[in-house]
Amino acid sequence: MTVATSASGAVCGTIRTSELAVDGGPLHTFLGVPYAEPTAGRRFLPPVPVQPWAEVRDCTRPGPMAPQNPDPFMESSDLWDEGSCLNLNIWTPGIDAAARPVMVWIHGGAYLGGSNNGGLHDGGSLAWAENVVVVAVNYRLGAFGFLHLPELLGPEYADSSNVALLDILEALRWVRRNIAAFGGDPGNVTVFGGSAGAAAVGTLLGMPASEGLFRRAIMQSGTAERFRSTRESAAVARQFLGHCGLEASRAGDLLTLPAGRLLEAQKLLVDAEAERDFGVPLPFKPTVGTPSLPACPLDAVREGRSSAVDLLIGTNLNEGSFAVEMRPSYPNDPPRLEDRVGLLVAARSAHPAVAARGYAAALTDCMDVEPTGKELMEACLADILYRQPSNRLLDARVSAAGNSFSYLFAWATPALDGRLGACHTLEVPFVFRHLDGQQARFLVGQNPPKGLSDNISSAWAAFARNGIPSAPGLPRWPAYGPERKTMVLDVVSRVELDPRSNLRRFWQA
Repeated sequence: MTVATSASGAVCGTIRTSELAVDGGPLHTFLGVPYAEPTAGRRFLPPVPVQPWAEVRDCTRPGPMAPQNPDPFMESSDLWDEGSCLNLNIWTPGIDAAARPVMVWIHGGAYLGGSNNGGLHDGGSLAWAENVVVVAVNYRLGAFGFLHLPELLGPEYADSSNVALLDILEALRWVRRNIAAFGGDPGNVTVFGGSAGAAAVGTLLGMPASEGLFRRAIMQSGTAERFRSTRESAAVARQFLGHCGLEASRAGDLLTLPAGRLLEAQKLLVDAEAERDFGVPLPFKPTVGTPSLPACPLDAVREGRSSAVDLLIGTNLNEGSFAVEMRPSYPNDPPRLEDRVGLLVAARSAHPAVAARGYAAALTDCMDVEPTGKELMEACLADILYRQPSNRLLDARVSAAGNSFSYLFAWATPALDGRLGACHTLEVPFVFRHLDGQQARFLVGQNPPKGLSDNISSAWAAFARNGIPSAPGLPRWPAYGPERKTMVLDVVSRVELDPRSNLRRFWQA
């Protein structure tokens, strides 16, 4: 056992050893540490800072995750509890005064599922190998974290559609107050996340309250553009209310309905969204025009918000392949994938027919061969959801004081006979050094490139340490700059100027 005494109180964790340890020392693990008061009686309201406790708190077991429906593509979601889900996990090489870089992980899951307890998100190997402190955060999900209610419940709920982000901000404040007791440097915090976690990071960059809470940010397949207007979010709330069987006059019942009943309504909302969306259903998003998020995060960054924050951002080459391979068919789907691409492009263009032909031509130029319908669909989803938003965020930081770095993860998974390519979330076990973990085996196969994992993990930790990603096995990683210099991460990594530039120029036009 190991005990750390922080400003919030003493916590008891566990100690383990590993050959990964940078100095042969132990790893201290603290699980389920509360960073906010229980949310019982405060559903849909901002978090309240946790009050200090007097006794030594047992933090040897994972804390509950946020309420969520089961998902076949996620790890078990049985251990959830609405009241006590605001907790975090800490992995540190020492509870000393070493002032190590702190890396705070925000998990993904489409803002609907996931937790800090997944095997892929265990920060032990990363902390051990790179001598950093890793923190993983649970935050409210789905309707509990994003339901827009001021029109239904009054001004007290003006930020109800952003409480998930307010949870993360409260966790970062807890880190600032307490992490020195766990061997971390509160002045050198990097927030990093994948998928929806990266979208959360991108949104934090545009939130006034994030100022000073982190020095650096890493976005793995994320965006600063995942939000809705107050009008759009109010419409979603009305749909949700209907799925609960409630009229507007009874909206107050949302505060007392069992959490399981809200999850049932949430599933109906997700299922309806899935029929309308060719990619990942995203019924819940933060809301712009609210007290905590007054402006679009991308616009806020363009105007100088978070300018001093160093940013490392990138995507995987085949981000859309999961949706193409795994999405079920629905009765109203156009039968040809090419037609679905046409609809996606048309919705974003003043000249739909011309644009649809133009996208196919731009992808052909990138691939040097005419793409199949699947390749068109996969690339289009990747561009819309991840790659082009990443490019736009980098462009918005052209005058930023902080460094900006870009990557493209290109190693292809052997899963499904290679049909997924470098798919969404594939980089996560490489970052956390979990290539040999049971949860990663489906994606990385029997003989994954360990050297690539060493390089990525070391580069992420180096960026957290000094703002410049680097690793012994990588070429020098230049800043993004006007030439759009991008590190292509593969078994043999290389720097490219503006990869897949034809697609970027197509979307810009």
